[in-house]
Amino acid sequence: MRRRASLVLLALAVFCAAMAPTLRWYAFPRLAKIPPNQYQETVLEAKPAILLDYTTLKAEKVDKITIIQTLKGNVEESRRIERDAGRDVVVWDALAYITGPDGKMVSKVPERYIFDAHTQDPVNATGESVDGDPVRREGIEFKWPFLTEKRDYQYFDAQTRTSSPIHYRGTRTFRGTEVYYFEQTIPWTEVPMPKTMPVKGITPQLLADSGLTRWYTTKRMFWVEPVTGAPVNGEEIHKEELRNAKALMGRDTLTVFEGHVKMREDYVRSVGEMVSSNRLTVLLLVSYLPWSLTLLALLLLALALWLEARSRRSVPAPATAPLNPPV
Repeated sequence: MRRRASLVLLALAVFCAAMAPTLRWYAFPRLAKIPPNQYQETVLEAKPAILLDYTTLKAEKVDKITIIQTLKGNVEESRRIERDAGRDVVVWDALAYITGPDGKMVSKVPERYIFDAHTQDPVNATGESVDGDPVRREGIEFKWPFLTEKRDYQYFDAQTRTSSPIHYRGTRTFRGTEVYYFEQTIPWTEVPMPKTMPVKGITPQLLADSGLTRWYTTKRMFWVEPVTGAPVNGEEIHKEELRNAKALMGRDTLTVFEGHVKMREDYVRSVGEMVSSNRLTVLLLVSYLPWSLTLLALLLLALALWLEARSRRSVPAPATAPLNPPV
């Protein structure tokens, strides 16, 4: 009976030992993914800021500007692209909607971001765009991969429509959570005019025909929770200018926007709560369950060997015949 029990325990030990690496190296890459129907809204503010008043063509200091960033999963488009790509794809229809202190629209820039649901690598497909212009992304945007590494990544900048390195600057603690801190600086670069302008009658073409050019620079900062790859905080020190404006405005350069953009406090808290929940799910697959199964396998193996040893000791020794039996 003990020998049979030891064989059962040995079989269970082998099963647990096999399941541990299977969960980590086979199940995790397939199960951990971004859902195609995800919706997320983030509000950022710059307080105070400098903003161009297009009615007077003067840059003025304002109390704040607000940027509402939405990411909405487009399920129909993801299914369409998946048929050709042969892998799980997420399509995010993003919108950066900027309002002034009076709540009126300053600008809005739509994006369509297409990426692999598991790795967050870009999937270049028809429809990928920024402000209606087709683009071909390289590198990440909005989110880092699961199990983010301590290294630089290519990060896509929507204003310049190009990718450049975002640099890992070390491990930090953000509100009790260990995070990786990343920085990217975009030098002064000429960028397209936004297609939606805040004043009726002023169009990008009108500004371009007058000889004006739009230039932009930013320092981008992210605090990224490495298990989920989700930023728990983001900031930008952002500046935009109109140049070659002397003929119209009496000066060559005019500030369009300048400010230190930060996530609003209530959204920092809500993002942190969402990341904490997702972090536990990922850790179950990559750490908690594999290590628990490994320890359980060792325990079952030890118990099986112990039962086998006891079963051997309990078997009576066979009787031996005397060397010189009596006649």
